[in-house]
Parts: sequence; C-alpha cells; structure tokens
Amino acid sequence: MLLVPLYEHPADRPEDWEALIRAADLLRAVVLNPASGPGTGADERFLAVCHRLKDAGVPVLGYVDTDYGRRRHGAVVQDLLRYRDWYGADGAFLDQAAAEGELLPHYRRLSVAARAAGAHTLVLNHGAHPHPGYAELADVLVTFEGPWDAYQAVEVPEWTGAHPPERFCHLVYGVPPGAPAAELARRRGAAVHCAVPGAGTHPWAGLPQGLGAAG
Repeated sequence: MLLVPLYEHPADRPEDWEALIRAADLLRAVVLNPASGPGTGADERFLAVCHRLKDAGVPVLGYVDTDYGRRRHGAVVQDLLRYRDWYGADGAFLDQAAAEGELLPHYRRLSVAARAAGAHTLVLNHGAHPHPGYAELADVLVTFEGPWDAYQAVEVPEWTGAHPPERFCHLVYGVPPGAPAAELARRRGAAVHCAVPGAGTHPWAGLPQGLGAAG
C-alpha cells in the first residue's frame, strides 16, 4: 500500500491529484500539506481534493512538523485542530518525529491529543528506526526516509518483527526507473511505502513510482 506525501498545490499539479484519486484502491493514506502545515485558512483547492479522496475511501492526514520534539505541544495541537476543522482530516502525519526513548512522554502526549482531535490514523515520521516504545503510540511508523542509495544498505532491528508489516512505512526518493523499491520494502517488513524519482530539496513534488498521471 502507498502512503503518499504529495507536497504540491492542486492548482499547479491537477493531473497528479487526479491520478491519486483514481488510484484510491492502492492508497493507505495521502498527506495533506498546504503550507508546511495547515496555513492560515482553508484552501478551497485542497479542500476539494480532500473531499474527493475521502469520498473514495482514502484517509487524509494533516501534515504537522514536530521539529524532533522541540516544537511546543500547544502549537502542534493547534495545527491538528485546524486540519480537523478546515479539512475534516481523518488523521495526522507528525513529521520530524524524534526517535530517542527520552522523548517518548512528549510524543505520548501528542498521540493522546491527536486522538482527541479525531485522528483515526496517526503516523509518526521518524525517518529512521526509533525506540521500540513508539510503536505503542501510532498506527504507522515511518522508519526510513531518504535516498535510494542509502536505502539499499538499511538494516532492520529485530524488534520490528514483533509487529505486523502494516505498521511500518518506508519513504524513498531518488528512485531510478525499474528499481524494486516496493519489493525491498516488503522484504524489510514494511507493507506501506512510497518511492518517488524526485530528489534534491523537494523530492515529494511528484507521484510515486508506477503511478503516473496518465495511469
């Protein structure tokens, strides 16, 4: 299944959003990110694609930066509530999540707040394998985010084997055509993934591998 962070405005890439909606059966969730967060008000174009994804049965997750535990609890909660109130988001994608065990209490509070704000699906994007305790807090842990070259050398800790593969996601960018990213994710115990060809400072500006706008 695909968890897709498409960080482009629907007005700029309408064909990509249409392709996502057509591929609803393949999607675990789509991350909504109007302005590196919810922004200052509801965006009508994002609201329209959000409604269509939800109507197609795709969970829509609001993007919220946690700055590795440095961002204030109240600021994170405010973003969660804005996604709920403005877009009817089904869940939350907490980005730049810390991985250290010392910050588990902070993220436990955020998890409780996200559920209270109506998050049926909660994703923590650590970008690497975190302390095992984080598996108790979220529905999906992103345990890798990075380039294809680095992904090929990733080692998976034993504790992940105690959880279903649906609990783990790998986000890979800079993936060359034909590279077996989905197969490699499955072999590493991650049933959720997203592999994109983009690279550089903004790799999540296009569709995942095998999901072209013409498909």
